[in-house]
Amino acid sequence: MKSFFKIIALFTLLSSNIFEAQQVVTKDTISGTPLSIMMDQKVSDLLRSVEDKCTTNTSASPTNSENEYSDNSGKTTIPKITVPEKELTNAEICRKNPRIMGFKIQLAVVKSNEEAREVGMFFRRRFPNMKVETDASLRPNYKVLAGSYFTRQSAAGDLAQIKKFFKDAVAVQYRVFCVEAK
Repeated sequence: MKSFFKIIALFTLLSSNIFEAQQVVTKDTISGTPLSIMMDQKVSDLLRSVEDKCTTNTSASPTNSENEYSDNSGKTTIPKITVPEKELTNAEICRKNPRIMGFKIQLAVVKSNEEAREVGMFFRRRFPNMKVETDASLRPNYKVLAGSYFTRQSAAGDLAQIKKFFKDAVAVQYRVFCVEAK
């Protein structure tokens, strides 16, 4: 039993010499301020080698495919931190893409082009400042659509007025020109 304690004491004495912690001063990767850490020098060297592999290469593109993945390329900058973009306003969306998915009010679905024209004329007499269009994608049926809106909620006010004349009117998702949308 005494020899067992002697072996454990000797082992702890020898292991304490191997794992000495030292104060290592490095620069913070985000702000560049000095950062002091207590760790073994071997651990510090390992961390530095991992950090060096994470830096990006700003030198010219390699001339051959062998150099593209080699570790001896000049790594000089730290990767950029990306910040999530803010939500775009309607004006910014319109500048990027003039035609977007929005909403239109579907007035009716009719069987012929003549009926679609009649519905459109009836609507224009009641609502002269709203645009009407006919969609023939459901041939032989035709959809009569009015207005252009960014959201279903922005179409709700006009839809309530239109429902007085067109009981089956409903807001449907449709491609709209951004400059025309409300």
